[in-house]
Amino acid sequence: MSQRPTIARFTHVALPCCDIDATIAWYERFTPLRLLQRREDSDGYGAWMGQPDMVDKPFIIVLVSFFRDQPRGPQPTLSPFAHLGMELPTQEAVDEVAALGRAEGCLVWEPQQLPAPIGYVCALNDPDGNVVEFSFDQGVYEKVREVWG
Repeated sequence: MSQRPTIARFTHVALPCCDIDATIAWYERFTPLRLLQRREDSDGYGAWMGQPDMVDKPFIIVLVSFFRDQPRGPQPTLSPFAHLGMELPTQEAVDEVAALGRAEGCLVWEPQQLPAPIGYVCALNDPDGNVVEFSFDQGVYEKVREVWG
């Protein structure tokens, strides 16, 4: 028997991608997301990426690679400022992901301290040019606990 949510809840964001294998590998390399499910049908490929430690309140990224879009090549959905945001536990972790992104040619925002509540951030482009922000001390968790905790 499947467990269904008891309240309305956001579950995912969907991003088109050109090369689903490269995109899965990129998210597994740079983020804590792991492949949850992958499938193929007559329209193309789909993959669900999630965090294994978020079983109680899952939120996933759905990657879709439609055969009809392949000739166009990458079409970034989240750019130049729209982005996915991920909070990291330390400033050093932001510096580490920035160094890895710099070495692999996908760093788009150098690490920098921005005014509150933004915190210390950098950003990378995924294989399709979508922006993924990595932050420290952004205060999302603290604000949620303060207001709703």
